[in-house]
Amino acid sequence: MNNLNIVTVVQARTGSTRLPKKVMMSICGEPLLLRMIERVRSANLAGTVVVATSTNKDDDVIEELCLAHNIDIFRGHPDDLLDRHYKTGLKYKADAIVKIPSDCPLIDPRIIDRIIKYFIDNRDKYDFASNLHPATYPDGNDVEIMKFSVLEDAWKFATKQFEREHTTPYIWENTDKFNIGNVRWSTGLDFSSTHRWTIDYEEDYVFIRSIYEELYPGRKMFSIYDILNLLADKPFLSEINKKYTGQYWYDNHLDELSNIEEYKRKKAE
Repeated sequence: MNNLNIVTVVQARTGSTRLPKKVMMSICGEPLLLRMIERVRSANLAGTVVVATSTNKDDDVIEELCLAHNIDIFRGHPDDLLDRHYKTGLKYKADAIVKIPSDCPLIDPRIIDRIIKYFIDNRDKYDFASNLHPATYPDGNDVEIMKFSVLEDAWKFATKQFEREHTTPYIWENTDKFNIGNVRWSTGLDFSSTHRWTIDYEEDYVFIRSIYEELYPGRKMFSIYDILNLLADKPFLSEINKKYTGQYWYDNHLDELSNIEEYKRKKAE
């Protein structure tokens, strides 16, 4: 039985350098952030869902949006996301923190539940679990969950800028210190570098908006398979943001990631 106080943190800001104010862009009549929170909240095991934004004045609009829609909100460090997640966990007395970035508005609630359940079922075995090490699901279904004590350890000892900015690298890089679990897609397929469902660029927005316009009116909580079936029927949709497939934040940090070769090896297995 799950008696953990799980807090799911959706990090969000308006100051994206590549696509400013992307979380406020309209998707089927509502801001993208609201559409995403709608999906995250539909996960049965997500616990308390909190939007963690920055203290920058530009992000006042995010707080206003959350308060207007009864969404828990925490405001913290503009650049140190590790600090922001840790202090969110402190405020909500979390036993475990789920990290989901706000650039995943097509995330499937069933995938969220699968990773959280895997962690709960193996909490005596793993300190951290995700579907990212290695990734197999279409990009944009990113779920990480960790014991709060492990997040606290990272908060205390992570010193590199990219470790603070991206929250969890210190954890999944230190496999001698933490036990890391991973959930692969049950199909045995790997669409992580061929299917881009995340948002960083205008083309990503057009793609995501198109998926919602096709599926949302008929089934609000459409699944990963509904999207794949739609793309099979209308392959031209995949062409909208195809030029960005296979691009990830860590591409800019390959020289700093000590376990990148191990990551690539696991992905090839």
